[in-house]
This record gives sequence, structure tokens and C-alpha cells, in this order.
Amino acid sequence: MKLLASFAVVCATLVTSALAQSVRIGAPADGAKVTVGSSLVVEIDRPDTLTPSTEIAIVIGFEACNDGPCPSPADQMGTILYNGPYKPEFQDDGVFFPHQNFTVTIPQNAVKGPSQLNVAHFALVGAVQFPLLQTRNVSLIVA
Repeated sequence: MKLLASFAVVCATLVTSALAQSVRIGAPADGAKVTVGSSLVVEIDRPDTLTPSTEIAIVIGFEACNDGPCPSPADQMGTILYNGPYKPEFQDDGVFFPHQNFTVTIPQNAVKGPSQLNVAHFALVGAVQFPLLQTRNVSLIVA
């Protein structure tokens, strides 16, 4: 019974640490309108935390929904717009937690209508540096 209680505490700690490291898409807003070939600033926020972590990478993708529900970014990222380091920092731009902005371009072959901006985030979290992979998305409308 004591072993089970210890295991539950460890699991709860790992889940709490992972949630503390979660990123969110600060911009663009869900449902934003974009145009083919236009630049778009994507703000990836990571709330400040006391849990140690090593940020590894961010991948930003664009996926057309083609008259149906968009696939989950965990299954399909779409056209990759950015793939590289993620180094969130506090900045003097009115956002009160670490974040990083990425300027991407909406693909020239994007189909007008509903689409999705997908983000995959990879980090090592906690004292044991366990791998954390998470996906996020916002809906876009290509005009």
C-alpha cells in the first residue's frame, strides 16, 4: 500500500510538472483571417515556472481543412512553416510571461476556407529531464 501511495505521488508530480511547462498559442487568435502569401506572427507562450526544463524545439505547421474537420496536430502537422529552436524569454512587449515570436508565411498554395495553425512543442522537464511532447492548434480562415 505504501508503494502505491509513493507511486501516486510521483505520478502527480510528473503531471504537475508537465502542465507547468505547457505552451499556448498567444497569437494569432483562434478564427483569425489570413491571406495566401501573407506574413503571420505566431506567438508561443510558456508560463513562468519554478520547475527546471530544457526547451528543445517548436514546429509550426499549416493545414487546410478541406470541407471537413481538421486532423489533430498529433496526427498531422501539415505544411511545415518553422522547425527549430524554442527559446522563450521575458520581453518588454506587454506579455507577462516568457514567449517567443515567429514570423511565418501562409503558403501560396493554401486553399481558401477553414484551416488550422498547428504547433508541436518538445522539452525535457524536471530534475529527471523526462521528455514532454505536446501539440496545440488554432483555427484560421484563409480569405
